[in-house]
Amino acid sequence: MWVVSEIHASVPPRGWNSYDSFCWTISEEEYLQNAQLISQKLHAHGYEYAVVDYLWYRKLVPGAYVDSLGYDVIDEWGRVIPDPGRWPSSKGGKGFKEVAKKVHDMGLKFGFHIMRGISTQAVNANTPILDITTGKAYVESGKVWHAKDIGITERACGWMKNGFMSVDTKLGAGRAFLKSLYHQYAEWDVDFLKHDCVFGDDFELEEITTVSGILKGLNRPIIYSLSPGTSATPSMAKQVAPLVNMYRVTGDDWDYWGDVASHFAVSRDFAAASLIGGSGLLGKSWPDLDMLPLGWLTDAGANEGPHRNSSLTLDEQKTQMTLWSMARSPLMFGGDMRKLDDTTYRLITNPTLLEINSFSSNNKEFPYITSAPQFQFLEEGVKFQTRSLKYAGESEKLILGLASCHDPKAKGWFSQVVDTNLEQVCWRWGSRSRKFEPFCLYKTESFLQSDEDAMYSEKYQGKLHLHARNRKGFCFDTSSKRKLTSNEHKRASFSPCRLDANQMWELSNNGTLVNSYSGSCASMKVMKANAVPGGIRSWIATGRRGEVYLAYFNLTPAKTVISTTVSSLTKAFPAINFGSCSCKEIWSEKDYGTLQHSLSASVESHGCALFILTCT
Repeated sequence: MWVVSEIHASVPPRGWNSYDSFCWTISEEEYLQNAQLISQKLHAHGYEYAVVDYLWYRKLVPGAYVDSLGYDVIDEWGRVIPDPGRWPSSKGGKGFKEVAKKVHDMGLKFGFHIMRGISTQAVNANTPILDITTGKAYVESGKVWHAKDIGITERACGWMKNGFMSVDTKLGAGRAFLKSLYHQYAEWDVDFLKHDCVFGDDFELEEITTVSGILKGLNRPIIYSLSPGTSATPSMAKQVAPLVNMYRVTGDDWDYWGDVASHFAVSRDFAAASLIGGSGLLGKSWPDLDMLPLGWLTDAGANEGPHRNSSLTLDEQKTQMTLWSMARSPLMFGGDMRKLDDTTYRLITNPTLLEINSFSSNNKEFPYITSAPQFQFLEEGVKFQTRSLKYAGESEKLILGLASCHDPKAKGWFSQVVDTNLEQVCWRWGSRSRKFEPFCLYKTESFLQSDEDAMYSEKYQGKLHLHARNRKGFCFDTSSKRKLTSNEHKRASFSPCRLDANQMWELSNNGTLVNSYSGSCASMKVMKANAVPGGIRSWIATGRRGEVYLAYFNLTPAKTVISTTVSSLTKAFPAINFGSCSCKEIWSEKDYGTLQHSLSASVESHGCALFILTCT
């Protein structure tokens, strides 16, 4: 049986999540069927969390979908509760209490997904706020507080605008509402909470801080996870890592090669920032590369359960599992357990991968590798090439998007007057990009017109609405309207101008253009048209028994020989005598014997090789 220490999240959390196979439509019966199989087949391999993903409170009826409004089940205090149509044991105000007990009786831990702040439905109903100390409505300064007093309508979730909005945590009533939520979850005996729309593009540090403090004060340990993390940066992560136990650093990962390949640069950067296994809530915290979309799945945003196999090839699945393990990402399997095939089972329970994931250290990208396409090796002799190949004929395009305001690349905006009635905010390209003309957006007058809007005029004083030359009446908007997948880039959208923090911008003296909603900054990027992450990659780590793990990854469309030298390995770990190492590759089970001068392997397209080096 898998045993770890009592330190909270001492190793990357491991379990199952319903999203990849059921989207939001899972029922109590389907969930418990999956949980029982996790207990029987995966628990012995360290998979201990069974997590219900989002919208468990939404009625599964015609008209209900991911961003519909008015189909959620809420209690008298405006808190979402399980839909009794799908979760019959929740009737009578029981919530998830009985489901959690059944999961615990299986030897597993229970978790579910939550959204930011408060639901739009509760704000529209203007429900009172519960004071958990009195069991009555929250009263402060002689006033009974309600949902409309704390909901910030202009800070709705970017990809679920009809669903949820931020609460004002500066207000005692706002903090009281959040406290009533998380104390209720603790009463349901939850062990894992996946908090969505508060990180990355939708950064809500104040809410994360408030929730972390509430969880720290509870009498039961709860894993605190943030999701998703589109446009998340290491500098942003350093602000939240001590407050949580895991945090997504990508958009949604689905079963497409582009999604898998997009994780290599991200995982490299977070490892280089020493964020793997850093200090976290009551223990440690882990950058999260998202769930494993393997086995029997549904489709993103679907209103139905699993109906197809993962579209990743076996080599691509091995690459994903190997990278997730070498980067020590939490492992959350997403396939329907009721149709778990032997190949998928062997992959997600591979003992070497799980050992690396839980107990390796010094994990980092290993840059000292060369490659040669397989056909050159066979017909022309080895012609080593670096992984920084430049391919001719690629066109470039400009992308207006978001970046961390701490990123030097976000600095370059300036204001210029075109005529007496027209002013621009423009991007100044660096010396390497002089071939591009300045990119400019046009300032517009604030869209604060009605009496209701007037209350926001002071709040947004000095903030700008911006529009493109040919899109007057449509303002630059950071809202994505949906979750982005991992290989998609956060780009600008232009929506009808309105009172919305997504559309409010402030030009800072340091040349950054700051968004009022996300706290992120606008930036311009030069991207290769139709570019897909490619080349070769390698990761290296040390094991708890002194072994060294070395992984080669071939991201190219052709079979490739990847190599390194003993002297290059020494650059990674100078204290190890690599000349005395024996070597075995786990996927082929090939014994490479004692290392001599170099280590080469022929790696399939989109595949990987994983070596264990045992040195004396």
